[in-house]
Amino acid sequence: MSILYLDCGMGAAGDMLTAALLELFPHPEKMVEALNALGVPGVRYQRELTQKCGITGTHMHVYVGDTEEGEHSHAHHEHHEHHDHPHSSMEQLEHWIGHIQASDAVKNNIRAVYNRIAQAESAVHGVSIQGIHFHEVGSLDALADVTAVCYLMEQLGNPTVYASPVHVGSGHVSCAHGILPVPAPATAEILKGIPIYGGQILGELCTPTGAALLKQFVAEFGNMPVMTPQAVGYGMGKKDFAMANCVRAVLGSDSREGTDSIVELRCNLDDMTAEDIGFAMEQLLRAGAPEVFTTPIGMKKNRPGTMLTVLCRANQREEMVRLLLRHTSTLGIRESVCRRFTLTRREKTVDTPYGKVRCKISEGYGVCRRKPEYDDLSAIAEAQQLPLSEIRRSLQSE
Repeated sequence: MSILYLDCGMGAAGDMLTAALLELFPHPEKMVEALNALGVPGVRYQRELTQKCGITGTHMHVYVGDTEEGEHSHAHHEHHEHHDHPHSSMEQLEHWIGHIQASDAVKNNIRAVYNRIAQAESAVHGVSIQGIHFHEVGSLDALADVTAVCYLMEQLGNPTVYASPVHVGSGHVSCAHGILPVPAPATAEILKGIPIYGGQILGELCTPTGAALLKQFVAEFGNMPVMTPQAVGYGMGKKDFAMANCVRAVLGSDSREGTDSIVELRCNLDDMTAEDIGFAMEQLLRAGAPEVFTTPIGMKKNRPGTMLTVLCRANQREEMVRLLLRHTSTLGIRESVCRRFTLTRREKTVDTPYGKVRCKISEGYGVCRRKPEYDDLSAIAEAQQLPLSEIRRSLQSE
């Protein structure tokens, strides 16, 4: 299993996360070319090698038109209607996202990250999400960072992501709303449920964009898990402190054969019909849940009920929770992060007397299993006018 560990001892920002992930690839410059080919409107990425406290790493420059912009976090997010600068709404952001040349999975992650930021701004400022507006240049800068991280995560094979507790800094920061405490209110809202700490360093170390990206992708916060490192990347921030201002990314594999982590979401239902539960399961599977299943249970007052369980990746958690609350009658959802032991799976097409048949091969822990693809078997059985069981026995004897 591929594991990514993010050391956030100096916080997290979108450009720092992008830079750290870039360094994990054998040829970072080719990945920069790929980022520039994504078509984020008016945006150009540029990589620069730099040093912090004697450590060489990558600093990312993002240009909107001919202007280099920094991630000014909360200064990008406004809810007022009248400003001297052009603004973009969530509708405009959706338009930009729709034109990015990336997979649907990447676009969905971008939307999810922005929804986190918008929900935090909405809660802090007391306005609807539709009322949230973003400085246009600033939002393109942040969109570039969010897009880059979501794209690079996919290119790394969507590893299971772990992270350290997040250093948020201390003191106050000046923004469009005035002088605010660190972490800024929107950042603090996003970081709910995540272990954070302050320190002696004055300044904002974790931005709303960085916080939202961590919440989207990280499965578990804590110490570095047992892993075998394969690549290490340093994403450098703009400012200089007594400590190296960087995010360190460590990509490796689980030292234990065939293990990974998965999020398990569960809710108990006693007032839904079987058809309604079935419909909810279809929506969850359609949204990409690897597995959805039910378990009969007994509930209070001896009522028979159903426990609905969803297995998903960490970056799917929020969407699955939203669908569970929307399509079931539950008032609450339980969550567990589970370590599971798995066989390595691959598919191979084999020649048989009946033609080519795809086989699923599972290996690991001294076990090797082969299972013919059901769709191929059923097609052969119909063509040969034979029972499915006879076709299966015939192939197993080959």
